[in-house]
Amino acid sequence: MTEAAATGAHADSPSRSSNASARLDDSDPPWALRPWIMAAICAVAGLAFHLLIDHRYEDALAHWRSALATGVAAATVVFVLGVELRRWHWALGFALAWGAILGLIAWQTAAYNMQGNPVEWPFWSGMLAVLVATPLFQTRRDVAPDWRFWKLWQMPYERLHSHAWTDAVIGAASLAFVGITFLLTVLIGQMFKLIGINLIFDLLNDEWFGWMLAGAAFGGAVGLLRERDRLVATLQRLVMIVLAVLAPVLAVALVLFLLSLAGTGLQKLWDSGFSTAAVMMAVAAFAVLLANAVIGNGSDDRATNRALRWAAPVLAVAVLPLAAIAYYSMHLRVIQYGWTPERIWGVIAAMIALAYGFVGVWAVMKGRRDFDDLLRPLQQKLAIGLALLALFLALPILDFGAISTRDQLARLKSGAVSVEKFDWAAMAFDFGPAGRAALKELARSPDKVRAEAATAVLAVKNRWDLNARDGAVPLRPLAERLRVLPAGRQLSPEALERIGGTYMCAQGSCVAVWLDDDRIGVLGQNAPGDDINFDFVSRNAEGRWYQGDRAARAAPDARVDLSKAEVRVETVQQRRITVDGVPESGTFD
Repeated sequence: MTEAAATGAHADSPSRSSNASARLDDSDPPWALRPWIMAAICAVAGLAFHLLIDHRYEDALAHWRSALATGVAAATVVFVLGVELRRWHWALGFALAWGAILGLIAWQTAAYNMQGNPVEWPFWSGMLAVLVATPLFQTRRDVAPDWRFWKLWQMPYERLHSHAWTDAVIGAASLAFVGITFLLTVLIGQMFKLIGINLIFDLLNDEWFGWMLAGAAFGGAVGLLRERDRLVATLQRLVMIVLAVLAPVLAVALVLFLLSLAGTGLQKLWDSGFSTAAVMMAVAAFAVLLANAVIGNGSDDRATNRALRWAAPVLAVAVLPLAAIAYYSMHLRVIQYGWTPERIWGVIAAMIALAYGFVGVWAVMKGRRDFDDLLRPLQQKLAIGLALLALFLALPILDFGAISTRDQLARLKSGAVSVEKFDWAAMAFDFGPAGRAALKELARSPDKVRAEAATAVLAVKNRWDLNARDGAVPLRPLAERLRVLPAGRQLSPEALERIGGTYMCAQGSCVAVWLDDDRIGVLGQNAPGDDINFDFVSRNAEGRWYQGDRAARAAPDARVDLSKAEVRVETVQQRRITVDGVPESGTFD
């Protein structure tokens, strides 16, 4: 199969209209309705997203709704960023496929742990996969003679690199446009509110309108910029030039940093209090970014400035020691504290950084001043591998929770970690079904201390009911920590459940002061000597208990003539809650 790139990548045809001349590729005809179509698609998607995630705060969002909302958002964004009239059905199929994949990932992730939160590490891995895969798809769409996506590594690097940067620029500019749109809408709403017309201001307070407005603004901005991608290409070049100017700064800083480490050793990194691995990998990512800004899309696009030309290979080589430090830092962390899903993801990220580092060093050693000619095709292969790896890790194939559970249990049973220091919260809420199954096994352990701790952890509904201050040892049940005043006053099960879910009673001791049948004052203290937290728990007209005071009654809408009105001084009796004589609440009633 031959690779036939789209023609006329930088040429304008005299027969084309002035509107068409805004397109960078002659193979893409003008699409005047694109901004309106994209705005409509994103507005409908925004409304659908709102309807799927709209729920009461107290109740967990159903897993299928999380999955469907994620799929709608992902498919919409991928489609509007990657669609062209040419082979638009390819873009539709690509977007729907990734929407289904990310939706399934969100479903599995939300069901994995008790919190029901789909935005976990597998979700971010799936997002990384689609971000890398989108410019690969766009390039393949441009040059492939048919739909068969073989030989991805043979795609023209210049076009792939251009698509990646253009997508980033258009995405960032469109998000900025969303913010400007909201600001303008608020100003218009306030302007009409001054003359008594509250329609726009009231619409802004409705979440459905906000999601539709954000979607329409984002889609419209993407459509406008895609129809003027020659201008976007100029903006992209400007961004790359600005970033390239920073390359010598980072290169000099990295050389000085690495030379300093030779004298100070690595211990100061461990003593700094920051996550060494995270900092090193972030700096390595910036080094790769700035090096690519210098070398550009191809040999004709690389920077000509001598300082920039020398900075690029320095940055490419510096990635390897930075990645090695990050990997060693993760290695020490695992030896000291054992495996957790976060540390497994960290080690994988460090290994990816090592791969980029080895590729950079090899390219510089082999190509010297022309190292970029070797680096570009290698980076293209790494990008394809990264997309496939990220997708593989996002799917429920490897259970990082099970791996972590086995390791942490082994550490507990060997005595490497005590019951008091064992991370019970992670076992219950981070390690998935394997972690909870291990807790059930520990609850039947002949070791009384372990059995009691595991039983207590299984009884809690959220990780905040565990005392992280003392090594995540389970707290006593709420009934043992809660005092109800006046003594002997019985509270309803619904009120007790709401009190137990407040931040005041999440840790330590708490006191519920009955004020009347619809209002309770709740005080909490995490540990003796800590500040005391206070808030009300109230019952609304529907009989549901919520945190916060009852809404103040609206003042009567009376027109008063002060020149004739009766004015007098009244004594008002109010109440407040004190602890050992010190007021802990404001006055009420």
